[in-house]
Amino acid sequence: MLPDADVLTFKLGIAYADAFGHRGARHSIAFALLPALLAAALYKPLRTSAWQAAAFVGLSAVSHPLLDALTNGGLGVALGWPLDNHRFFFPWRPIEVSPIGVRFFSMHGWQVIESELLWVWLPTGALALLLWQLRRRHERRA
Repeated sequence: MLPDADVLTFKLGIAYADAFGHRGARHSIAFALLPALLAAALYKPLRTSAWQAAAFVGLSAVSHPLLDALTNGGLGVALGWPLDNHRFFFPWRPIEVSPIGVRFFSMHGWQVIESELLWVWLPTGALALLLWQLRRRHERRA
């Protein structure tokens, strides 16, 4: 959710389309590398390797802007920042865009939740269940 802290930029007078506006620099692949590097530096309490921690956190962080590029509203996502300020959308955009602020608590907000359950959480849950089953099968054989 860290990338969405950029909605605070509206209060600072930074325009949506600005490089540091909503879905700008904080939604870039470069920005997603920051928590991955932090996880690599602080991996020991996670009982894993630095590479595994960085990969897990980095993939988790980059999933946010990629999912935002699947939404049906807004100006797009600055995935290539700082090299490119172009706002990007995928050609297929099935996820309902979320309203910003208190407007989320409306009928449209409920439609967003339904859309995310269908297009994000259901596939993620199915993938997690599949990976869990594969891991259990592998552990039984070992």
